[in-house]
Amino acid sequence: MPCIAPALLRGAFLALAATTAGLATSGASGQDTISEAETLLFQTDHLKNVAPPATLSYAFRKTGSAETGFDDTVELRVRARDGAKHASVSFFRAERKTACPEVTRAEGNPVLLCFLERDVREMERLTGGKSAYFRRAIRLALARSAKVARTRLSFGGRELAAREITVTPYAEDPLKDRIGKYASKTYVFTLSAAVPGGVHSMRTFVPSPDGTSNEAPLLEERLTLVGRRSP
Repeated sequence: MPCIAPALLRGAFLALAATTAGLATSGASGQDTISEAETLLFQTDHLKNVAPPATLSYAFRKTGSAETGFDDTVELRVRARDGAKHASVSFFRAERKTACPEVTRAEGNPVLLCFLERDVREMERLTGGKSAYFRRAIRLALARSAKVARTRLSFGGRELAAREITVTPYAEDPLKDRIGKYASKTYVFTLSAAVPGGVHSMRTFVPSPDGTSNEAPLLEERLTLVGRRSP
């Protein structure tokens, strides 16, 4: 089964503690299976419909009452080398630029892991927690409690079929009290094989502490595919 990039999957985000080793093949019930959410995110050839050379552009927006928001851009460049696709991500510009390793023989969309790895570092900064804890919690939740639903999205003037993955990694975690108001953070991934790169949007949000829908979220970040161009 194709995967996002074996070396990267074994890297920072999926390098878990020994207690979670093998989670991708153990599943929620102890059977030898991978969850639907994991398959869609990490075991799918998202770049199948991207012929190199090509550049995919994404718009990033941060809003919320906790901190000053901002808008920025993310670009995924796909190039052909040695008969394979090589992918590099420019995540933000200037002083916000976030390092992402180049992926050789890319199949999955590396923007996914760049987004998640940045999110882990942001949670570490905001809460004082450890990055390993956040990676582990997200990974466990994707394997055990993620919800996958069919949906529709608009892109390029067309309405397209999509899948939406929703997960709240920290809500039931025994250590959730240590991260306080951020324990309710929710992650939403919208994927479609009909959009370039397979990933239409990624969104995280922390609801307002007062629990009312009328108040702006404490924090919200969204990355959305804007378009594709060929050099």
